[in-house]
Amino acid sequence: MAESGNSESQPKTKPEANYRCKKCRRIVASQETIVSHEPGKGELSFKWKKRSGDPSEMNKQPIDCTSIFVEPMKWMQTLQEGHVEDKLLCMGCNARLGYFNWAGMQCSCGAWVNPAFQLHKSRLDECYI
Repeated sequence: MAESGNSESQPKTKPEANYRCKKCRRIVASQETIVSHEPGKGELSFKWKKRSGDPSEMNKQPIDCTSIFVEPMKWMQTLQEGHVEDKLLCMGCNARLGYFNWAGMQCSCGAWVNPAFQLHKSRLDECYI
């Protein structure tokens, strides 16, 4: 007997992540627009006065990024106005979602991202389709 739906031969695709504004639920980014970066060395990447504790203890915990970095998008109004750096506000509700800087900025993991269009994960809902 032949099977009608050969599901094993079809590749299974991962659900695509979309990021929405927590306040108004407007989609502000998708998995396709995320700019990946190599994780930095955490606190060791920042100024010495900001470091705390023994450097050998800092390397034991995996470093989580508190933000995502994305490509420049049309909804970023301050980009259209020609600013070099400014806040990123939601187009729907005007909530502050992050910050951008054409010269770059440092991620919470310590990595330098250039140019940087940073959206804070705490201001976003991650949804899968």
